[in-house]
Amino acid sequence: MSDTLLKTPLFDLHVEMGGKMVPFAGYEMPVQYPLGVKKEHLHTRDAAGLFDVSHMGQVRLRGANAAAALETLVPVDIIDLPVGKQRYAVFTNDDGGITDDLMVANLGDWIYVVVNAACKEQDIAHMRANLGDDVEVEVLDDRALIAIQGPKTAEALARIQPAVNDMVFMDSREMQIDGVDCLISRSGYTGEDGYEISIPAADTVRLVKLFLEQPEIEAIGLGARDSLRLESGLCLYGHDIDTTTTPVEGSLLWAISKVRRADGERAGGFPGADKIYAQIANKDYSRKRVGLLGEGRAPIREGAELFNADGEKIGMVTSGSFGPTIGKPVALGYVATQYSPLETEVFAEVRGKKLPMKVARAPFIEQRYYRG
Repeated sequence: MSDTLLKTPLFDLHVEMGGKMVPFAGYEMPVQYPLGVKKEHLHTRDAAGLFDVSHMGQVRLRGANAAAALETLVPVDIIDLPVGKQRYAVFTNDDGGITDDLMVANLGDWIYVVVNAACKEQDIAHMRANLGDDVEVEVLDDRALIAIQGPKTAEALARIQPAVNDMVFMDSREMQIDGVDCLISRSGYTGEDGYEISIPAADTVRLVKLFLEQPEIEAIGLGARDSLRLESGLCLYGHDIDTTTTPVEGSLLWAISKVRRADGERAGGFPGADKIYAQIANKDYSRKRVGLLGEGRAPIREGAELFNADGEKIGMVTSGSFGPTIGKPVALGYVATQYSPLETEVFAEVRGKKLPMKVARAPFIEQRYYRG
């Protein structure tokens, strides 16, 4: 493995626990542990799984105008984001394409931003270039980030810090866990209840060992993280959304805040607004991201071409796997708009065979976020 790959603060612990390390977004990351991807996936759905996501970029924005400045880069309401709340956002370019998706939290006197690992250098440069001289952009590269996900997560974490029970979905707080100053949000990337916890690098191994002592919590690798997020219909940047897809084409209209729409109080002002508004108003787009359910057992992988009953190519799969929870192949992909209604039959080409799939509602499982 190349010496240029970065390591998270948990690298040695992953190896000690039998993690199979692979290159991912410039880091050595565990794709699975001895339990195996399928059992890790099902354990997260049934109990609680711990994921190392320290490869993500963590950024602190300070300044009186930080919220207003960030709002000029995203089609999302940042100015009115309540203190202690987090929101999903996307960066767009002048063509309306998505350059990354991110999480934004209002922590009172500063804004916390988490961006994708593969995009973090460009995102940080983008913010530094466009937020203005009065907004300080500080990269929190001395912190790890872990996620603990699953229906028994709150019960397990509350033994260590009971205050986690006071949070609901998309709450974000600074709090101590076993004497360590952490940032914690009740959110995640699996469709389950859970938390994401930012921890000072020096304290990460000790805290993670404490979490793993809880009987509900198992270490989970990137393989199961991918199948969990896919069953939950959640996009992976660079696959299901990218610079060639707008939020409209990517079925992310819900991520364009009402106040930022064409008829909203703070319409426009973000890159690509005119194109995005035109697509919404005129339904002027040729393809749409949809969920797809396979009718057989064979998984349909990313890159598989999609055809109609007449054998005409109509789209492509952008993420695909077998869904261990539902026992069927699940996928996300793009189809020509006329094939996007639910229950439309399409065919995925796999090794020369056309396998039937149906357009289905994503998420494919019931999301179990805790809303109080």
